[in-house]
Amino acid sequence: MEPYLLLKALILGLVEGLTEFLPVSSTGHLIIAGDLLDYQNEQSKVFDIVIQLGAILAVCWYFRQRIGKALGGLTSEPEQQRFALLLLVGFLPAAVLGLLLHSLIKTYLFNAITVAAALIGGGIAILLIESRQMRARIHSVEAMRWPDALKVGLAQAVAMFPGVSRSGATIMGGMCFGLSRQAATEFSFFLAIPTMFAATAYDVWKNWGSLRWEDFPVFAVGFVAAFLSGLLTVKGLIHFVARHTFASFAWYRIFFGGVVLATYFSGMVEWKA
Repeated sequence: MEPYLLLKALILGLVEGLTEFLPVSSTGHLIIAGDLLDYQNEQSKVFDIVIQLGAILAVCWYFRQRIGKALGGLTSEPEQQRFALLLLVGFLPAAVLGLLLHSLIKTYLFNAITVAAALIGGGIAILLIESRQMRARIHSVEAMRWPDALKVGLAQAVAMFPGVSRSGATIMGGMCFGLSRQAATEFSFFLAIPTMFAATAYDVWKNWGSLRWEDFPVFAVGFVAAFLSGLLTVKGLIHFVARHTFASFAWYRIFFGGVVLATYFSGMVEWKA
C-alpha cells in the first residue's frame, strides 16, 4: 500500500462529508483535493463512490425517523404518498439528464479549472439571490406541490456541472421558487437521498471491475470519515440556516475559486485543466 494512502483517504473522506450538504460543491472540492493529493486513478474513482455512500447514509441516519414514517405509510397514508411523489418528481430531471450526459460531463468537465470557474459563478449567483430578500410562500416541505418539486429538481439538474453544488442549486433554486430558507434546505436534504443513491448505484455498475478487496482499508477510512463529518455538517447546517444567510458560503466559493485560478495562471500549481 502506498505510504500516506490512509491519510489521503481520511482527508478526502472529511472533505466529502463536510462539503456534500453545504452550497460549496463536494464534487468540485474532491476534484481539487484529489489533484493536490495526487490521488486520481482507477482506485480513486471507486473511492469517491464509497465516500459518497458514507455521506448519503449520514443524512439517512439524521432523518431516520422521518424516512421510516414515510416508508411505513407509503401504501396507506396519503400524506406519505404525497411526500414520496414530491421526491420522485424532484429526482427525475437529474436522473434523465444524468443518464444522457454522465459520460460527457465526466470526460470534459471534471477538472480543477472548470470547477474553479463554477465556484466563482455560483458564489456570485448566491449573493444575487440573497440580495433580493424574496418573500417565501412555502414554509414547510409538507406545503409543497408537485410543480414546486419539479422546479427544484430542474435546479438540481444544473448541478451536474462540477463546481455548481447540488445542495446550493436546490436550496437557492427553492428560495427563488418561493420556498423559505428552512423548507428549501430540508427538501434539499431529502432530495439528496434518491439522487445520490441512484448516482452511486450507477457509478458502482460502471466501475464494478475496479473493485478490489485489498483496497478495503482505504475505503473503510474514507467511508467512516465521510459519514461522521457528514452527520456533523447536516446538524450544523440545520441550525445555521435558522439564523444566517448563505452569503458567507458565497464569499468562500469566490475566494477559493479565485485562488485556484490565480495559482493556475501564475504557474504556481500545475492543475490538470
